[in-house]
Amino acid sequence: MEPLTLTQRILYVTGLPRAGSTLLCQLLGQHPQIYSPGHSSPLSQVFNTLRAQLSDDPFFLSQLDVDFDLTYTRLLNAYRGFINGWFAETDRPVVVDKNRGWLRMIETVALLDPQFRMLVCVRDLRQVYGSIEAQHQKTLLLDFPDHMPPHAAYERADALFGKEGVIGGPLKSIEYLLQDAPPALRERVGFVAFEALMSDPVETMRLLYHWLDLPPAPFDPQHLTVRPHESDSYYRWKYRHATHASIRPPAPHAIAPRIEQEILKNFGWFFEQFYAGPPQPAADTPPKPKPGLLSQFGRGKGG
Repeated sequence: MEPLTLTQRILYVTGLPRAGSTLLCQLLGQHPQIYSPGHSSPLSQVFNTLRAQLSDDPFFLSQLDVDFDLTYTRLLNAYRGFINGWFAETDRPVVVDKNRGWLRMIETVALLDPQFRMLVCVRDLRQVYGSIEAQHQKTLLLDFPDHMPPHAAYERADALFGKEGVIGGPLKSIEYLLQDAPPALRERVGFVAFEALMSDPVETMRLLYHWLDLPPAPFDPQHLTVRPHESDSYYRWKYRHATHASIRPPAPHAIAPRIEQEILKNFGWFFEQFYAGPPQPAADTPPKPKPGLLSQFGRGKGG
């Protein structure tokens, strides 16, 4: 039995929280060849749940015993068939699926979709933390969805940057990509810096479309199409997802000096990898992304 193939190209949008994934999906949706719903997708969680259930299912395991290759191909076809059905409502050749979970599932993504492209959103970690902390101060009477410690900023920072934290989890996956992932995976990943989307969105998207082998799609960053954004209640209003008709760089967030120093000390590798020059504590201006950041893995067109 021949494996199924995917009927559309999929752009897997993932990365750090508060790093511009909602805006990136909004900008991708301006391209006439791209279908971008703009909402976080359940596909990655569905696949993780299905993997766990079938791995313990006695009927499925018994079929693997009888004919492993046939049954395993059935499983692969079932996953790909689910993806094809999920996007059956559009005839556009490229579709966007956004979820932070894709980053840690990159090996599975490569199996299901060998021609995949993954877009990883990054941002100055101090501003990622500062954005989360600022929103928390507006919603102090609501708990975090993961019941993170609510009463002390240092405890919140410790939880956020932990290896299973909302910031720390994606950081560990990015570190794996940089240090341990084979070149065949790395070359299919593009990093998109929040600061680049803010300072020069037109050029950033031009580079992105070039890397994706798509024709240019000019747009006016001050006149964007606005669609309904995803539900904020799921995240207890701690991570807002509003979209706007124009790109408006946010004011920088001030954070506690001790927390800032620990971010710079513990994640120096991140700033060295993605930004030009070491950041200065309490800087009023954001660090500049390295030139060519988008295609540093996939050199030139495609990779």
